[in-house]
Amino acid sequence: AGSGAAEDMRTEISAAAAFVTRLLRAAGGVGEEQLRCFRECLQEAMREHYKHHWFPLVPSKGSGYRCIRINHKMDPLIGKAAGMIGLSHERLFQLLPSELTLWVDPFEVSYRIGEDGSICVLYESPQPAGKAAKQLESRTSCKEELRIGRSSPSKSYNMMTVSS
Repeated sequence: AGSGAAEDMRTEISAAAAFVTRLLRAAGGVGEEQLRCFRECLQEAMREHYKHHWFPLVPSKGSGYRCIRINHKMDPLIGKAAGMIGLSHERLFQLLPSELTLWVDPFEVSYRIGEDGSICVLYESPQPAGKAAKQLESRTSCKEELRIGRSSPSKSYNMMTVSS
């Protein structure tokens, strides 16, 4: 990946940031100017965080690293963007779902609210056919592992979280 990597992830990051911003807007109490700033800050934080972890030829590679997660702990990227507009973690926990997983992968952005919620796709684009497309099928993304691991009760199910 050359200098095009940042351009490649722009749409996915934009879709993910817009989604979190919509959740905040729906909860109410945050002004439009603050929401606009939050969205821009979140996009910038994600671009910076994903810069060396974006692999369009192997979209599942780095999926765990790019996973945005709120699960009794605030995701650092959301926390950072919220801090820029003066929102505390406590306030974020009131405004956002207490269980949120957002996967930002090349060609697909999807989310799940709640540990046992359905995985919903926010953004999907066709993958360019290439030589890496076939080797990809042997790898499972963190989403696939979650779908597969769903047969056990969620209490005993631990998900790896990535902290910076």
